[in-house]
Amino acid sequence: MHDLTYGDVERAAARIAGHTRPVTVTPAGQGPGRVRLALEFLQHTGSFKARGAWNFLAAHREAGTLPPAGVTIASGGNAGLACAWAARQQGLPATVFLPGNAPQVKVDRLRGYGADVRLAGTEYAEALAACEEFARTTGALASHAYDHLLIAAGAGTLLDEIRAGVPGLDTVVVAVGGGGLFAGVAAAARHHGIRTVAVEPTGSRALHAALEAGQVVDVTVDSVAADALGARRVSETALAAARHADVTSLLVPDEAITAARQTLWDEHRIVVEPAGATALAALVQGGPYAPTEDETVAVVLCGANTDPADLVRRP
Repeated sequence: MHDLTYGDVERAAARIAGHTRPVTVTPAGQGPGRVRLALEFLQHTGSFKARGAWNFLAAHREAGTLPPAGVTIASGGNAGLACAWAARQQGLPATVFLPGNAPQVKVDRLRGYGADVRLAGTEYAEALAACEEFARTTGALASHAYDHLLIAAGAGTLLDEIRAGVPGLDTVVVAVGGGGLFAGVAAAARHHGIRTVAVEPTGSRALHAALEAGQVVDVTVDSVAADALGARRVSETALAAARHADVTSLLVPDEAITAARQTLWDEHRIVVEPAGATALAALVQGGPYAPTEDETVAVVLCGANTDPADLVRRP
């Protein structure tokens, strides 16, 4: 696999054009600098993952490498939903593997997208093993939640759409789990001379730990945002992207993530999942990133697959 480049992102943009929703950008209305919110949670399936899933399948279609058995993935979260959605839109069968104790709501939603849902074991690792075995025995195309160049390049298409809505963009702030969104956005941002701020929960710091260790390492995961940002290791592509001088890696505590999520509801009536509020947590209420007065910043709200019942409903 070659390093992710802006050319990969441009090709992805051509593939997904007309199939994904262009991002909406709105003023944040708080803090120093000119801060904008990129409302990517309005994307198909409720997260940015739809971009990479479409690009992955479309690229294989172009190359003539889509098997009759379709695509398979182990993920009950946003990546699984996006894979099932993209497969249905492109007329392909999708087989999604989940642990046997996966919430019924996830199973139902995946089936609503037309996926063949298979339950295996009680942990993600067991579902992944079953998915890999299924790919080997049936010839199905194995997708991944984040660790694939086509997936990351698709996610990176978000940056140019944000630039179109934010003239003079200086900095983009994104949450990091396994690093697909970050790697893609950072590649595009670097091409345009834009800084990237990578934000992780303190309890789920795969990128931060890799930078400290000088290589990809496994981390323990314990965070309110772990359902979406719970990768135990970051991709090599993301680590390579983070080593550039135009990237800053920051950590935020769960309390700040929860507060940012509540702030989005209180001030904008926006409901996002904890992962979707993680980037904003770096800027609000004394967070570790303080824009300068003349800095134009875009904060990516990346997903909204959540239960809003735990928000405080203030009048």
